[in-house]
Amino acid sequence: MQATSIAAAGLMSAQSRFEASARRTAAQPLDNLEREVVERVESETAFKANVAVLKTADEMTGTLLDILA
Repeated sequence: MQATSIAAAGLMSAQSRFEASARRTAAQPLDNLEREVVERVESETAFKANVAVLKTADEMTGTLLDILA
């Protein structure tokens, strides 16, 4: 299912962005702190949105299987 693979890629991207932001903050804690906080909030929101897509795709697949059964 295409939605599943797209959402999985989105999860990986959000996780990568969050980790990169955390590394930058650990290396230079006071350098662009506000930008890093915004980056982490955006990454968290993207992660949650992709989880919602995965849950919806799973529910739709389950409903389709119930209809076909």
